[in-house]
Amino acid sequence: MNKLQLVITGIGVLFFVWFAAPLFAKGIVNIGNLTGMAVAILLVIYSLFMKNIHHLTGILWGRQSGKVFLTAVCIVAAAVILVAVAETFLMVRAAGNQPPENTTAVVLGCSVKGTRPSRILEERLEAAYDYLEENPKAVCILSGGQGDGEDISEAECMYRYLTDRGIEAERLLMEDASANTEENLLYSMELLEKYGLGNEITIITSEFHEYRACAMAEKLGLIGYSTPSHTFFLYLPTYYVRELYGILYYMIGK
Repeated sequence: MNKLQLVITGIGVLFFVWFAAPLFAKGIVNIGNLTGMAVAILLVIYSLFMKNIHHLTGILWGRQSGKVFLTAVCIVAAAVILVAVAETFLMVRAAGNQPPENTTAVVLGCSVKGTRPSRILEERLEAAYDYLEENPKAVCILSGGQGDGEDISEAECMYRYLTDRGIEAERLLMEDASANTEENLLYSMELLEKYGLGNEITIITSEFHEYRACAMAEKLGLIGYSTPSHTFFLYLPTYYVRELYGILYYMIGK
């Protein structure tokens, strides 16, 4: 095995471990880490059988049908990379869209473990706490219903967490009926209208999720800004790749 093969093998192993970490640590399995692990395995296979693969590619390129096949594979691979880069740009730009002072905040829920916030939900709550401390006149809507395996609603979990940290209860509004991002925003909009809070909001969610959440808010007629939380580095690749699929699905379906 030459140096190039060693480097590619090392990269493949590193990425496999990185994407597999949520699975082995917390039992998290989704399209994000499955895709990452699959790509990592393909990298390792390529590095181990590099000479054989190059030889086979040369044989295919010598035939007309082989050229068509290899060209199609390259076009598909290039398209996938371009889409991923474009979506990443949208994510980064959306996450940097900071709100005016004391803008009403909407915290998007995530899973609750019994009565305690999951790691990602706690990260969002930390971002919400910091925002409310820095913007003492801001009202905050806590959005999230009760799902399977949750003893209380996500909104109730968030309310307990923030009030335990000293945030005044009168600044917090609970929306506890939603089951997904679109419902989070739709039902939160009803609270905005009920309490006369206007149509400007800052969405507090994971950094990778800000673009899609703000796009949904805009579709509802809201003006959305971003106050992103920061995802634990072991989980970030898994949820980043999953969000790439989510954005693509949203763009195709909207």
